[in-house]
Amino acid sequence: MKSLGSRDKIQAAAAASGHRRVLLLVFASCFAFATFLTFLYSSSSFASSATTSGSRYGSSAAASSSLSGSGPGGALPLPVFDALVHYASFSNATHRMTDTDIRAISAILRARGPCNLLVFGLGAESPLWLALNHGGRTVYLDENEFYVKYLEPRHPGLEAYDVSYTTKVRDFKDLLEAARGTRAAECRPVQNLLFSECRLAINDLPNELYDVPWDVVLIDGPSGWNPNSPGRMPSIFTTAVLARSGATAAKGPTDVLVHDYNFELEQVLSKEFLCDENRVAGSGTPSLAHYVIRPGGAGAGFCSGGQDSGSQTAGEKTRK
Repeated sequence: MKSLGSRDKIQAAAAASGHRRVLLLVFASCFAFATFLTFLYSSSSFASSATTSGSRYGSSAAASSSLSGSGPGGALPLPVFDALVHYASFSNATHRMTDTDIRAISAILRARGPCNLLVFGLGAESPLWLALNHGGRTVYLDENEFYVKYLEPRHPGLEAYDVSYTTKVRDFKDLLEAARGTRAAECRPVQNLLFSECRLAINDLPNELYDVPWDVVLIDGPSGWNPNSPGRMPSIFTTAVLARSGATAAKGPTDVLVHDYNFELEQVLSKEFLCDENRVAGSGTPSLAHYVIRPGGAGAGFCSGGQDSGSQTAGEKTRK
């Protein structure tokens, strides 16, 4: 009898334990299900909130961009553009441009930017041109290989190449006469500069630079301070050909700016290859000439009417 009583107690205990297990399993399942539903609700709410917030942010950013005057392609907002020009105009850097020249060049970049900008010569204003053309491509060409290597790591995004010039200021008159003599052949206004045999042509740049449709070219180099300096004959001639040929000509007119125009060499070469008929009146300064060059040549020459106003004999002028 005792044995049967013990067995009944054991069976009753086992049944109670099983019942508790079932209840525990049901509770755990309900808790897991409730947690899953809460997770789904939270995820849906977060996604909806993120979408709404993103939409509001996008609308706000677009409105802010519109109000600030920023253009497509990452152009600088106009207040930032103006502030950079303002502070650059009051810079005390040595060998810098005058404030009137800086403002005149900046006005062209504002009108054309963001654009493809080619600059002959590195100087105090180089970081400024890079910043003002934000969203475009700015390329510098300089005669000093070491200066190029010095500036590039100090100004992230600055793209510069060194050029080996073979001309000398002292040979200015001879080079000009030679170019005039081969105007219908090696030194013609429309040609592929990569294969040019003209002594004034720059034909050793990275090949892809000849295929860039340049919108603006600023000629502020190479140096021409003494008779042994390379002078700006190659940069002016090469620009004149680039603007009339290939990809640059295909995209339409090119703005060309010649700095130090108050010197005789720059005046004579500009008149010879860029032409007075293309000069924009009232857009430059006494030391900065602004030209707009259109595709093609004027017959067999650079300027209409054959020999242009730059054909008079010109002497050398050493800068001080």
